[in-house]
Amino acid sequence: MRYGFVAFSAFTLFSLGLTGCALRPFEQREPWRTQAEEACLARGLVTPSEDVVPTKAIDGPGVCGMEHPFRVTRLAGGTVALKQRMTLACPIIPEVEAWLAGTVQPAAQLYFGQPVVEINSGSYACRGRNNQLGAKLSEHSFGNAVDVMSFRFADGYVVTVKGGWRGTEAEQGFLREVFLGACNHFTTVLAPGSNIYHYDHLHLDLARHDPRGLRRICKPLIKFQPQLPPPGTPLSPIRKKPPAWQPAPDPAPIDVEEDDPYGATPMSRHEPANPSRVARSPVPAPSVPAPTQAYAPRPSAPRSAAALPDGPLPLSAPTWSSGPIY
Repeated sequence: MRYGFVAFSAFTLFSLGLTGCALRPFEQREPWRTQAEEACLARGLVTPSEDVVPTKAIDGPGVCGMEHPFRVTRLAGGTVALKQRMTLACPIIPEVEAWLAGTVQPAAQLYFGQPVVEINSGSYACRGRNNQLGAKLSEHSFGNAVDVMSFRFADGYVVTVKGGWRGTEAEQGFLREVFLGACNHFTTVLAPGSNIYHYDHLHLDLARHDPRGLRRICKPLIKFQPQLPPPGTPLSPIRKKPPAWQPAPDPAPIDVEEDDPYGATPMSRHEPANPSRVARSPVPAPSVPAPTQAYAPRPSAPRSAAALPDGPLPLSAPTWSSGPIY
């Protein structure tokens, strides 16, 4: 009996040791994370509601967690549902809201003539980057990141990042608009083609890549001419005012990244693309013009809230570069 108890205790300690190694027990939680959370709350950047509910602090394992987490079931005033409930820190919530209002919904109206009503996304998870044991902790470990796998429209049609990135012209155009628009709100934006781990989702986070928060990562570099007008310009849906686009002969590929050579990674559940969209939809899919130049970030509109003390600075003068993948 005693031998069995000792053996069980030894096994438990060994397992905890492995877990500690996997979560990098000597990694410290940077002070700016708590400062950003508290500043966000002090400025009232997130309004609690039945869809955005503050909950108790998450402390551990290791340095994972957040001081003031929110459980989010809907966004955009309840008009955009979440297929999976998200747990997020305060600072990223207003940026997701601003991205939805300023880019996602205008792009949805432009390419499909209807709004997005649900997104399938992932949030808090205490894990290493790319789900690798022993790797540096992902921003998901601090509620500071969102993964978006798909968008569902008002008529029930679903555009998945996995299927739509190289899907119909409308799907490609929509996903590239929301990808490039996200680069104006988040410090890290990764899409299919950035690496083998992000072939099926958009990764968005507010990581600080340098002490001053000036460095930005937006990958992959693509050739695409955004069709959304500057923020604040009234938008005419394609069904009412078709764009004067002319298909170019033998158009070049819409982007320059390579296909995923490995084909699959252990990510979240996916929704299958619906190839019948163009055939049944009354909304003609726009012809995406041949690429004209590599994308350079457009001047950002004012962010949804002022920069937080010691947090990321406004994105009006970013430094874009490659860097570690999340």
